[in-house]
Amino acid sequence: MNAPLRPKPSSPCTKVCVLDAVTGLCEGCGRSRNEIALWGSMSEPQRLALMALLPERLRQAYPHRTGEGR
Repeated sequence: MNAPLRPKPSSPCTKVCVLDAVTGLCEGCGRSRNEIALWGSMSEPQRLALMALLPERLRQAYPHRTGEGR
């Protein structure tokens, strides 16, 4: 009998992994370098809580974006 598969951890990654030198944030997902490094050790509730903050963080960091095609 196989062990049940663990669900893949939630991730805001958009595969646009560019750290902005001014904001210190990933231009794709809005996480900081430290948040990205700690992601694998965070609990799912911690990841979900942080993910809820990222859209507004990106809006504030990059107000010139329209949200289309980032």
